Amino acid sequence: MRYLSTRGDPTLRGFSDILLEGLAPDGGLYLPTHYPRVDAATLARWRGLPYAELAFEVLSLYIDDIPPADLQRLVRATYTEAVFGSAAIVPVRPVEEGVLIEALSNGPTLAFKDMAMQLLGNLFEYELGRRGEQLNILGATSGDTGSAAEYAMRGKQGVRVFMLSPHGRMSAFQQAQMFSLQDPNIHNITVEGVFDDCQDIVKAVSNDLGFKRRYKIGTVNSINWARLLAQVVYYFAGYFQATRNNDQQVSFAVPSGNFGNVCAGHVARQMGLPIRRLVVATNENDVLDEFFRTGRYRVRTTAVETSSPSMDISKASNFERFVFDLLGRDGARTKALFSGGDFQLTPEEFARIGGYGFVSGRSTHADRLATIRDAWIRCGTMIDTHTADGLKVAREHIEPGVPMVVLETALPAKFAETLREALGREPERPAALAGIEDLPKRFTVMPPDAARVKAYIEQHCG
Repeated sequence: MRYLSTRGDPTLRGFSDILLEGLAPDGGLYLPTHYPRVDAATLARWRGLPYAELAFEVLSLYIDDIPPADLQRLVRATYTEAVFGSAAIVPVRPVEEGVLIEALSNGPTLAFKDMAMQLLGNLFEYELGRRGEQLNILGATSGDTGSAAEYAMRGKQGVRVFMLSPHGRMSAFQQAQMFSLQDPNIHNITVEGVFDDCQDIVKAVSNDLGFKRRYKIGTVNSINWARLLAQVVYYFAGYFQATRNNDQQVSFAVPSGNFGNVCAGHVARQMGLPIRRLVVATNENDVLDEFFRTGRYRVRTTAVETSSPSMDISKASNFERFVFDLLGRDGARTKALFSGGDFQLTPEEFARIGGYGFVSGRSTHADRLATIRDAWIRCGTMIDTHTADGLKVAREHIEPGVPMVVLETALPAKFAETLREALGREPERPAALAGIEDLPKRFTVMPPDAARVKAYIEQHCG
């Protein structure tokens, strides 16, 4: 299996190379040259596999430059009941008739990002050890990516993490998870701006090829293909739990900001998983909802601050992968669209979206409160603000006979303020995280300036 850039760079690369590289040299994102098709016999064989074995089967289709025995060992070490609190790893539970929630947030940082990040940490350490190299990870987070990355990389040999986050824009719990880490290989930089400023800095640094190569800069954001690939697995696992046989279809509702989570569903669908619809649920930052309704991609000047902050994103950097597929993998056309910021699909291009199963919807703060209350009072399940966005929009797209699986993105404890507003009570949190907000914090505040971030990296790489 080889990988190509969405912007037309002709060089094909192996998995281990793009694992450490992040963005392609031309600024594009990596995708496999093709999506392996999973036939009925393979689906039947995979049904009932333990999660780690299912992950090995899926990953093996895309990774051929890591010996199978080593890959299997890494996967088995990642997806354990001890780390994720359940033998199923991603258990599916019913909410109401025809609607289920897939629990993706039982890892160390209580967010779905752990599902991929825990594997990424082990892959990084393995590949760097194999090469005798080091890696400086530069990432941007709107809330959960940062803590998931830091908990996965803390103490890893050969890895440093430089994580950018918008100053004062995350929940108190999210900030505490990141900033309370004292590991010397973890560096938190809070940027005086919004998430999009952080993301722009990551791209600017990654596009400085000389700096990137000199300081071995890699990424853990969803622009890293390995992270997205790990997320493909839980679509298969959710499908098997929500169905009795492989003749059934399932829809997935996915809270979406940067488009990485739902893009993994797109990949699973392209592989042949019987997905009827991929429901893109946005908050007030509704760039993606507008696109799927109109074909217009209109970047906002700034993201609106909301009570589902991990989705407060106005430029969905991972979205380019889907558009590349939508355009028939035309790298030149993709580059032209994304180099200009805003764009409008032609009527012919927009008409193709239906063939990929995407629909969308929008949720507001009032919707979140109402959905959280309803899920708790009527359905007996407590959900966080992002999952509430997913459930609200999921209900707008239910079809008879097609189970709707809502992807849980975090546990309610991470957004206690809004849960108190909705329910008048505190959400439960694991005992190990009690009082985390009171721990000493370590972080550096900076203006939104890529040069300042580069200087900080240089200073701390000696």
